[in-house]
Amino acid sequence: MLRRTNRLLPAVTPLILGWEEWIALPELGLPAIKAKVDTGARTSALHASFVEPFTYKRQRRVRFGVHPVPRRNEIAVVSTARLVDRREVRSSNGEREQRYVIETPIRIGSFEWPIEVTLTNRDTMLYRMLLGRQAIGAGVLVDPSSSFLQPKLGYRVYDGK
Repeated sequence: MLRRTNRLLPAVTPLILGWEEWIALPELGLPAIKAKVDTGARTSALHASFVEPFTYKRQRRVRFGVHPVPRRNEIAVVSTARLVDRREVRSSNGEREQRYVIETPIRIGSFEWPIEVTLTNRDTMLYRMLLGRQAIGAGVLVDPSSSFLQPKLGYRVYDGK
């Protein structure tokens, strides 16, 4: 039984992100990706060199390819995920695009939570992942003047792939 006390509850330390961070998408086989944290973007986006929708056991899914290391197209990871939706998204240059939407856990440091991600070709972008404000949940703060405040990962995890 809970009872009221005059003692303060211990403060929970928030997760603080810089404007760029290393993230992992473990269920997609992506242990290290540099992401741009963009509070101006509503949705998150992941680079996909191709996207193929399919049905498996009456469940809508997508298969897609990711080149997780910029300018290294010989490194490719093919992932599958449950298809959540298909939405029209307006990019930063104002163009509208229909994108497939998946849900997957994101891991940053020792924190992990589910996020929705749109799949699009970001081949010309420096960051293979854009982390939008819908994925930045309660207890997460962004320091736009800092970079890589969370543990460093590295592209070496893709050697041999």
